[in-house]
Amino acid sequence: MLRLAVATERQTFERMRGPLGERGIEVAHLPSRERSIRLTEPPTREFDAGFVYPPRLMEGGALDALYDIPWVNGRRAVLTSRNKAGVVAALSRAGIPVPETRMVSNPADESDVYDAVDGLEFPVVVKPNSTTRGVGVAKASDVDSLLGVVDYLNLVHDYRATGDKSYLVQEFLPDARDYRVMVVDGTVVGGVERRLSAAALEEGRWKHNVHRGASAVGIDVRPEHRRLAASVAETLDISYLGVDLLETGARTVVSETNARPTIDDAAKYEDGFWDRLAATIRETAGVEDCRD
Repeated sequence: MLRLAVATERQTFERMRGPLGERGIEVAHLPSRERSIRLTEPPTREFDAGFVYPPRLMEGGALDALYDIPWVNGRRAVLTSRNKAGVVAALSRAGIPVPETRMVSNPADESDVYDAVDGLEFPVVVKPNSTTRGVGVAKASDVDSLLGVVDYLNLVHDYRATGDKSYLVQEFLPDARDYRVMVVDGTVVGGVERRLSAAALEEGRWKHNVHRGASAVGIDVRPEHRRLAASVAETLDISYLGVDLLETGARTVVSETNARPTIDDAAKYEDGFWDRLAATIRETAGVEDCRD
């Protein structure tokens, strides 16, 4: 039986264990947030592949060297997806629709910020370049509120240990519908629409992150969204990818991607999802898939 080291959240680990076990893949948890790692002692367990590269890159690098395993979404894939600016630039160059976006790198003065928003209409969205789950994302309705948000980012970036000192200023798409489309090895395997409650909308909330209270409702992914999500995964060369789409009117854009997406409950995936994921894991491990 193939042994898979899982370095994702407990929820994903628990959901994977049964379906992959039925397909000949033993799922074991590989802790990647331990307070101490014994670097000079041989590992007590052996694995054939990992899923997916740990979120803390330094600890991930140590575990990667210690266990010496191939990953479904290795370091390159995780770093590629985490760099929002790089994703926007790569997709735009490939002709894939994205929001109008400017990148600002600190230290930057007010003139740099003014230059960044030149040509954009307010309100605009300000987001740290490499955070996840909507952390630090804000909407600025005018220049004064934008500079106020930037002031807070400057305080964070003034701390020397802060690695990524950049942020994005992006066009705001009002009343956009928010979708997450899942792609495994170039094929769309499911999708959800992230929705806010009526009460949240009445309060003026606009961010659709599930970790901030939005609900994820399973949907039938439309053909045009399938083609768009598959082209994103191909352009970024990432085998297991969540592609976030914003749709307003006749326009759909790719807002972000996630190379470490949580596996949702089975009802939100299409038939064949687990078979395709198992085949991707076997391919990563260099094991031929002998199933019918």
